[in-house]
Amino acid sequence: MRRSMFVLPSSITMASILCGFSSVVMSINAAGATPERYFLWAAGLLVLAGVFDGLDGRVARATNTATEFGVQLDSLADVISFGMAPAILAYRYGFFQLGIQDSHLRAMGWAACFVFTACGALRLARFNIQVGSVDSRYFVGLPIPAGAACVAAVIIWHPAPPTTAASAYGFATELFLLGLLMVSTIRFPSFKRRTANPRTTMITSMGIVFIFALMILSQRRFFVGFFAAYLALTLVMNLAWKAGWRGIEPPHDGHDDAEIVH
Repeated sequence: MRRSMFVLPSSITMASILCGFSSVVMSINAAGATPERYFLWAAGLLVLAGVFDGLDGRVARATNTATEFGVQLDSLADVISFGMAPAILAYRYGFFQLGIQDSHLRAMGWAACFVFTACGALRLARFNIQVGSVDSRYFVGLPIPAGAACVAAVIIWHPAPPTTAASAYGFATELFLLGLLMVSTIRFPSFKRRTANPRTTMITSMGIVFIFALMILSQRRFFVGFFAAYLALTLVMNLAWKAGWRGIEPPHDGHDDAEIVH
């Protein structure tokens, strides 16, 4: 039983890889008169991959089965599920069809999707060498699963592919911006630090309930609104820190006593 428990975290990581791979398959299959259904499946599978990505580390720590092999497998899984898979989905969704008639748009889409993938890989490499040297309450740069979720959020909100060059170029701009945010030094809250403060725990629990209620009410619009708010509030918080605001304690490098996830 003890030996079999070591397989559990890696199995969850493999489930994340399966979701990423399946998302690519759905993106390739998005042809014909109703590609929206395949695009929705592809985007939803990216969200599911993020759920598995959040579980594997927690399961490993809860069962005391964390290994270096699991850490490396998790990083490789992130490149596949949150780097390559969303880039292929974005290219197929935003640029493939319109690019048949507009070679410049297709080239722009290719460049934007590559930048997204490359920045995601760079962000993961930087994360791996910074473990233990940065404040674990915050991520340095946008986490790659969140970057993939931002791409999926747009497609879940509007599964029909762009019909004008302007909207496609706007989508390319989003991919470039997400790539830059991933390799930036902007601090993004991780929401992973445990606290023993009952008041904080109660507020956190109420916040989770509120988010689930919004998800039920907003349905497909929830994800795009949630991640837009996450990005905007994070940028405002970083600017406020530079202006001297200390309502929320800023990060302190050299402290890493909380759990770490990509």
